[in-house]
Amino acid sequence: MLHSYVLKTGFNMECRVGCAACCIVISISSPIPGMPDGKPAGVRCVQLTEDNKCKLFGKKERPKACVDFMPSKEICGSTAEEAINNLMRLENMTKPY
Repeated sequence: MLHSYVLKTGFNMECRVGCAACCIVISISSPIPGMPDGKPAGVRCVQLTEDNKCKLFGKKERPKACVDFMPSKEICGSTAEEAINNLMRLENMTKPY
């Protein structure tokens, strides 16, 4: 699964506020408030504000998959566009067949 790959890299960095690539590009199989069946890849999370900030950040309702996902230079690159491209590639590589 994509989340385990990211956690094993160890190249943690600060998340770019307003990027939201991980909240749009990747699939999340666990329930999210407002998305009881999780979130498919490429679908914007309903918990994102218009300026791409998480409404659940720091709250107990935030899914474990989101809490555990750590930004890294390897995954997020230097820009939101790089993050989107990297995450799309990884999402496609880890799709179940």
